[in-house]
Amino acid sequence: MNKPILALAALSLAVPATANTPSPRPTLEQAADNARDIDPHAWDFVEGITTEVGPRQAGTEAEARGRAWAVAWLKAKGFANVADEPFMMDTWVPGDIARARVTGPFAQDLEVLPLGNSAATPAGGIEAEVVFFRTVDDLRAAPEGSLKGKIAYVSHQMRPAQDGSHYGFAGPARWVGPGIAASKGAVGIVIKSIGTDHHRNPHTGGTSFPQGAKAIPSGALSLPDAENLERMFARAAGRPVTLKLELNPRQIGQTQSGNVVGEILGRNPALPPVLLACHIDSWWNAPGAFDDGAGCAIIVAAAKWVSVSGQPLRTIRVLMAGAEETGLWGSKAYSAAHINEPIAVGIESDFGADRVWRFDSNFRETNPALHKTIAAAVARFGVSTGNDVATGGADLNIVRDQKGALVDLQQDGTRYFDLHHTPDDTLDKIDIVQLRQNVAVWTQVVGILANQETSILTGGPVPTAPPIMQGK
Repeated sequence: MNKPILALAALSLAVPATANTPSPRPTLEQAADNARDIDPHAWDFVEGITTEVGPRQAGTEAEARGRAWAVAWLKAKGFANVADEPFMMDTWVPGDIARARVTGPFAQDLEVLPLGNSAATPAGGIEAEVVFFRTVDDLRAAPEGSLKGKIAYVSHQMRPAQDGSHYGFAGPARWVGPGIAASKGAVGIVIKSIGTDHHRNPHTGGTSFPQGAKAIPSGALSLPDAENLERMFARAAGRPVTLKLELNPRQIGQTQSGNVVGEILGRNPALPPVLLACHIDSWWNAPGAFDDGAGCAIIVAAAKWVSVSGQPLRTIRVLMAGAEETGLWGSKAYSAAHINEPIAVGIESDFGADRVWRFDSNFRETNPALHKTIAAAVARFGVSTGNDVATGGADLNIVRDQKGALVDLQQDGTRYFDLHHTPDDTLDKIDIVQLRQNVAVWTQVVGILANQETSILTGGPVPTAPPIMQGK
């Protein structure tokens, strides 16, 4: 017998002595550290859904394929009680025509996309004088009827911010600007995209029209084109600036969307679960890697890593809400369907894939010991604790409706609004090192929460009966 055969024989004799010895489970801290170093789950999810499904406009066949893909992924990864819970929604689609052209005094094309819920122009478009508003407040101050027969243009001065706070500052130009313009008689509106990049990629996003105001054609110009338009106003020296706008979106009525759910089962089913949320839909113009494929990837990966450290005390439920972009249909539907099923705590990931830098909760004062425990546990990942009261993500309506516990794991939003709602929201923008840091932080936090015997909000005994929600 030669030496290699002897070595193999020795190995085969050694195997029975160790084959039945179970490997010790990692601690929660070790699981979180492993997630930071080697997590395969988050990338597998976001790479898969962006490659195999792509854009997932709410209420369309593409979103249905995205939900089916997510259901199959959860089942393959061993999640329990996986389901696609359907609901009906009013569905808007963008059409295939989006054109804007300055016709005077400096004729040239501009890059534009329709805003969600925009009306269509007549075939061939509309052409009208443009009225420049520096801010949405300036638009609000315009006299009633002063925009009759005209197109409004609304600007803003959004800047990058780690906490994304400038979105709240600039966002009203999109959120309410079109409705205000319509109420003052405008035949259309274009806005400076709500974003911070300088690519010729317009940022779409939803808008709304108040009761009594008829929807008008509403578009977003890329930031470079919007700034070019503003220079035209400066050079026009009192001459009217005219614009031809052509858009053909439409409302197609009620279609079906759904919420994808799955669970890591806890040891004590009597305890309310920990709810991890994201949204499965995206706009039509990108595969939604940052918004919100990465968010769904982070929450499912964290749930898997917590289970590696042992079965948690509480069930961990993941909620991939449908139709978030077009009006929080999924979040509202989930709350309506499950309002009398108490949730222990809610957390959402919907701000890209860059690192978590701050932890906030709404129980800093009511359960300070737990807040401090979590803050200390995530410090090693470079996460500070803030003084803000957590308000939860858009898809956590059920927790807010129940007045329950919330955690915010704040991600670095410095570059988020370069990509948000643009064709640039693609997989190559995700930094896998930062993605894994998210999974590690989430694993640590979710693991702590899922093993709490007492109320997460108060630190006291867990109520034995579900809350009665008035008006639900």
